[in-house]
Amino acid sequence: MSEVNMSSQDKKTDSDPRHEEDQSSPASEDNKQIICLGNNEVKSRAVVKYSAAPPSSSYALLQEKTDLKLPPANWLRENTQLGTAGTTVLGSSRKSKPFSSFGMAYDFIDCIGDDVDVVSDSENIKKLLKIPYSKSHVSMAVHRVGGTLLLDELDIQELFMRSSQTGDWTWLKEFYQRLIDQKWQRKKKSKEHWNEKAILSKFLYYSINSDGTAVPVPSDTEQAAEKGCGTAAEGPSWPATYNSSTTESDESAIPKQEQVDTYTLGHVSSVSKEQNLPTLFNEGENSQGLRNDFVRNILWTFEDIHMLVGSNMPIFGGGRYPAVSLRLRDNNKPINILTGIDYWLDNLMCNVPELVMCFHVNGIVQKYEMIKTEDIPNLENSTFSTRVVKDIAQNILSFLKSNCTKEGHTYWLFKASGSDIVKLYDLTTLCEEAAEEKCQNPFTLPVAVLLYKVASNMMLKKSQNRKNYGTIRTLLLNCIKLLDEERHPQIIASAHYTLAELFQLDDVSEDEGNGESLRGGGSEDSYSDEEEEEEEEEEDESCSYSTSFEPQDDSKAVAIIKSVWELSVPEKYKSTHQIRPNGAFPVSQDKEVKCRLVLSYVLKGLKAVDSSIKKESDLPAADPSTPIPLKYEERSQNGARDVEKEIALLLDRVGPCNEELKVPTRSGMLPGTWQHRMKLQLFLKASKAYYVLSEAATNLLKYGRALRYIKLALQCHDGYCSIGGGLHPQVLLFHCQCLSLCGDVQLMLAQNTSNRAAYLEEYNYQTKDDQEILHCLHRESSCQAFSMATDLASDPEYQLIVSCKCYEAAHDLLTSGVLKDLGQEQLGQVLKRLGNIRNEMGVFYMNQAAAMQAEKQGARRSVCMAEQELWKKSFSCFEKGMQDFNAISDSVNTALLLCNIGRLMRICAQAHCVMTSEHSRGEFSPEEALYYNKAIDYYQRALKSLGCRESHSAVWDSVNWELSTTYFTLATLLQDYAPLSRKAQEQIEREVTETMMKSLRYCDLQTESARQPLYQYRAATIHHRLASMYHSCYRNQVGDESLRKQHRALAEQHYCKAVRLFISLSDAPCELLRTLLERVAFAEFTMAGQNSSAVKLKTLTGALEIMCETRHAFRLIHKELLEQQEKMLTPVDSDRPEELQASDSSSSSELNTDEVVKLTGVFEPSFSFLLLQLIKLSTASKRKLSGKEEEHVKIYKSVYSRLLRAEKSVPLIQRVSLFMELLDQLKPPTGRDEARSSS
Repeated sequence: MSEVNMSSQDKKTDSDPRHEEDQSSPASEDNKQIICLGNNEVKSRAVVKYSAAPPSSSYALLQEKTDLKLPPANWLRENTQLGTAGTTVLGSSRKSKPFSSFGMAYDFIDCIGDDVDVVSDSENIKKLLKIPYSKSHVSMAVHRVGGTLLLDELDIQELFMRSSQTGDWTWLKEFYQRLIDQKWQRKKKSKEHWNEKAILSKFLYYSINSDGTAVPVPSDTEQAAEKGCGTAAEGPSWPATYNSSTTESDESAIPKQEQVDTYTLGHVSSVSKEQNLPTLFNEGENSQGLRNDFVRNILWTFEDIHMLVGSNMPIFGGGRYPAVSLRLRDNNKPINILTGIDYWLDNLMCNVPELVMCFHVNGIVQKYEMIKTEDIPNLENSTFSTRVVKDIAQNILSFLKSNCTKEGHTYWLFKASGSDIVKLYDLTTLCEEAAEEKCQNPFTLPVAVLLYKVASNMMLKKSQNRKNYGTIRTLLLNCIKLLDEERHPQIIASAHYTLAELFQLDDVSEDEGNGESLRGGGSEDSYSDEEEEEEEEEEDESCSYSTSFEPQDDSKAVAIIKSVWELSVPEKYKSTHQIRPNGAFPVSQDKEVKCRLVLSYVLKGLKAVDSSIKKESDLPAADPSTPIPLKYEERSQNGARDVEKEIALLLDRVGPCNEELKVPTRSGMLPGTWQHRMKLQLFLKASKAYYVLSEAATNLLKYGRALRYIKLALQCHDGYCSIGGGLHPQVLLFHCQCLSLCGDVQLMLAQNTSNRAAYLEEYNYQTKDDQEILHCLHRESSCQAFSMATDLASDPEYQLIVSCKCYEAAHDLLTSGVLKDLGQEQLGQVLKRLGNIRNEMGVFYMNQAAAMQAEKQGARRSVCMAEQELWKKSFSCFEKGMQDFNAISDSVNTALLLCNIGRLMRICAQAHCVMTSEHSRGEFSPEEALYYNKAIDYYQRALKSLGCRESHSAVWDSVNWELSTTYFTLATLLQDYAPLSRKAQEQIEREVTETMMKSLRYCDLQTESARQPLYQYRAATIHHRLASMYHSCYRNQVGDESLRKQHRALAEQHYCKAVRLFISLSDAPCELLRTLLERVAFAEFTMAGQNSSAVKLKTLTGALEIMCETRHAFRLIHKELLEQQEKMLTPVDSDRPEELQASDSSSSSELNTDEVVKLTGVFEPSFSFLLLQLIKLSTASKRKLSGKEEEHVKIYKSVYSRLLRAEKSVPLIQRVSLFMELLDQLKPPTGRDEARSSS
């Protein structure tokens, strides 16, 4: 079944010469027509992609007896109704140009690769489908691009005519003569042939003439026609061999509107958004047949075969017949099967439902006959099976797809006249085997250009290009393989750049455009008619092609069809070869491998560009094998001060410039040439690759390597700036990223000074590709603009300054007018980095000030100018950092910087400590109080910035701790070094109490965290200190009894809280013991002021109970001493890691034995005193003691006796054991005590 969308008319759109039309015949209601063809069924559908013809108009019906030998008045005048047929002398030329398929492929690049199976002239398609029926020879060039085959006529006779003049095809001529035809000669067309063509031309002009009358034409026109008869078909239709693309001088000669942009994809401002191929060949007469000159291009689907065909057949329409083809037949010659197939295929391809046949005898019109397209296969003497034609088409396509497997190769499909054997040769391989230097394949350049265009088109399809990367890569590599770098540097450089573009380097894609230059134009070719086919048959019978051809050697053929009748057998040939079995992109996911591949392609592209630049640089030729030093320098303080000046110059270099360069570059390259545009792209791509390498090295902590890569990235950018007249905003944004990364690397180097030797070795290493790229860069620039920012220095301060200046430069660029609206996201990141580096610099200067202060520890020196300078620098950095974080509303980092300023204030306070002697300090000074209060203010601001703990718990806890510590330190200094010369004791005690309570308020005892034990210890210490202070006030207070009672109650209260908190800690036995002993002493002092024996006895009993609570502290001390003793007795294992031994030694030294000895020295007499006083008061009492009391006294005496007899010189651990025994004897441990001790 033939399903044909019949076109009522072809349309022409002036504004878009390449528009797609899908036109259906109005003759059928559903716009589709089912055609039954001789009990066979085929499916056909055609879509007009482009038509240069005007809307169809009805043809003029010539009167009977009209003499077609007489020319009409409009003969040979240009007429759009006939399309390009009206521009020729004879109206028709059978020959199609050898590159006609390439012209269509260039114009409909989207179809090439997978969508279309075949691209060709309709004449070539018809010739292939008639192979089994025709004795004529077939000679066609076949090229594969992806899944598409391009078919073009390969006129061997014309080739050999040229080879005798140029010698270009000698090897093919010898091959042809050796294997196919020993002798050949070109036969000229007969006079009868040209007469018939002239009659056809006049018939067509009559058919469009309104009155259809014969009007004489001027004599000069007739003379031109006669003259043209002998020459029209004799002129060469074959192009010259292509040796090079358009040179620079040629470019300037081409009119400006015809000069097209570079091959490179438009990514940067210096390149137009439109992606256009360059004009490889001059337009007009020297177009070499690469233009799409067909009247219409049709996407024809024949069964399952998709073809893009070009046709020049005039189509008429109007009235009852919306679309018809017009044919002229000699009434004395019957229609044969070849003519029938010809008519049928032409109508199928062009969506024409009917054929109008005009019969003539010796040029005299006889009659007209209307034939439907579906009836053509059943005409008398012309009956054929459409199913067989379908089988022929499928078999030929399968044969070609199975054997034309090498992309970029030129295959030759050849059948000698009169022969049944069809052979396929690989001309590219034969050409390579020839020894002559001039063995050039003229198809090489068009094929390479097409491969590049298809790859570029796939790249521009954003939604699909990732899955097609394997295909694109194969196309480009084959394109490069076909070309000679000396002859075609532009295409090779562009292909290498596109290969580099395949690799995604995680950079934001910039401006992309798809503005293909689609040209429409006329051609001297027109549709063919049946007389040509018949003439061809006659010629073939008498021409010199060997009719009884027997192959002498089949070894050169890629594949052979042994008999043309095999093509009629259904599915005789099946396409078993998968054209591209693996479309995957075989690239490692490792970023360094990707970037190295990108750089290798960039380097090849740069070499291709440099080889094409005529004017050599004035610089001496550099040796690529000699490394270029990366200029490692030691930096002094003076060097660091020069950074600002250098960065300012840097900013001048990278600032946007709107003026185009007018002078040649350093290498002699002229702005605006393809070399200039290509170098811009390649430099930028190399810069991006080095940036990604630097980023990857930074993540691997290889900071020397990272600095080397970012240096190379900035050198590439410097080269870009040197030859570019202006910088696109996207390029400036990328430059900001480079500067930011450079700042990151310098910061990391400043923080990791211990591995400097390894970093220096990484920094100085260079690969061969890096060296060669640097040499290419040095052809255009000195590459020193960013040297200050990328040097590996030894001074951490210099590195911090450079890092800060890089961020500042990026910030200045992002806030400039060009990027103000584009770089908002990046600006936030840069501001965060700026805040961070300023924080690092502030900490660096703060630590230097602290170190300077530690050096003079204990010396009686005032604050020096150097310290004050460091404080100012640190404070200034912190303030600027806060401004940066405030600009992006980063409250957490703002709080951290406020916390650091608080620490700086505490360092300032410590520096103002007044020393009275070498090892003792004086009273707490007002300056110290001022700075501590400033520190408290900054810590409180930090908490206010955070708002609540939930916003960032870690930072909140840190600030909370620092604030509590500052209050505690202030209170401790006020208490220990009271400024009694300036303030009264009571005022000082009040301030100490208030400050201690504020510190206690920020001790978070409820929240479980790593700092909870620290908070508990801090709170216990605060209560202990307050208890000691109230204890002291109680002892020294004279007179006011109510105040003494208040102090006594407060002291008792704080002692109880301190003991409870110390008991909850397992690592503070000394503090617990001291607090308990102070509490016992407080009870003893209270007892001394009492008069009643009963009251004293009660007080002493309470004191003894407090003394018994020291059992918990002694158990902890005893446990620590035992562990210490065991470690001393255990031999040191040399195999154990040093870290474990260090941790063991640190844990064993946690117990301060000197402190324990001192406390036991206090404990023993205090214990003895309590026991003695209890014994005395109990025995001196006049009332009789109860049994229980007597038992207690007995125990007191026993313990006291053992305590007195105890040996004072025994080891500490034995004394502690004795104390534990005596305390247990006084009061057996309760369950609570046991639980406490075990914990």
